[in-house]
Amino acid sequence: MFLKIDGCFFFLQLETAPGDYRFPTTNQSRHCFTRYVEYHRCVAAKGEDASECDKFAKYYRSLCPGEWIDRWNEQRENGTFPGPL
Repeated sequence: MFLKIDGCFFFLQLETAPGDYRFPTTNQSRHCFTRYVEYHRCVAAKGEDASECDKFAKYYRSLCPGEWIDRWNEQRENGTFPGPL
């Protein structure tokens, strides 16, 4: 995909999370939540700068609405996040 800004063309490559056998064609909300939890488990186990966790961040950011991510981050900060971290 090309994007034109101020007369300059930029190439954009759009990517999303790969298919996951645990979520066949439905229940993408659950897929989003699971990827969010996987990312934060990875960071907790390997540290904030672990490159292995980057793929999980990319996955949940492409699947989850921004409002959900903001709410979950706030819940984690307050200690009220409903998921198993």
